[in-house]
Amino acid sequence: MSYAVSAALQSAVFAAISSDPGVVAIVGTAVYDALPSGTLPGLYVSLGPENVRAEDDKTGSGSAHRFVISVITDVPGFRAAKEAAGAVSDVLHEADLTLSRGRLVSLRFERARAYQIDKSAGRRIDLTFRARVEDN
Repeated sequence: MSYAVSAALQSAVFAAISSDPGVVAIVGTAVYDALPSGTLPGLYVSLGPENVRAEDDKTGSGSAHRFVISVITDVPGFRAAKEAAGAVSDVLHEADLTLSRGRLVSLRFERARAYQIDKSAGRRIDLTFRARVEDN
């Protein structure tokens, strides 16, 4: 097992989300790997935590990456957040991303959790995806 493919996977996921016309139509350029300082837009997408475990087999080194993409809004309703989350899911589920290192074997949506934040003034949806990668 190697964690070395993690940065390549993250870069490819970020590029896919931030360049997708459907996502851009909803959140514009508000897709973040790290939150900027200052005031955040009312609706944005943020790359979140990742858990990785070894999945080596007789053909080589591999790993399974479970990672979270969050859609966050300061609007009380879920509609805008769900539209953005749906667009993100459309981009990533079963995507065929090219990595700068290694190879993406599969990428699938696993689950989502939608909940209220900021004393019910805003909404957050955490999308969990599972990627299987191999290191060449």
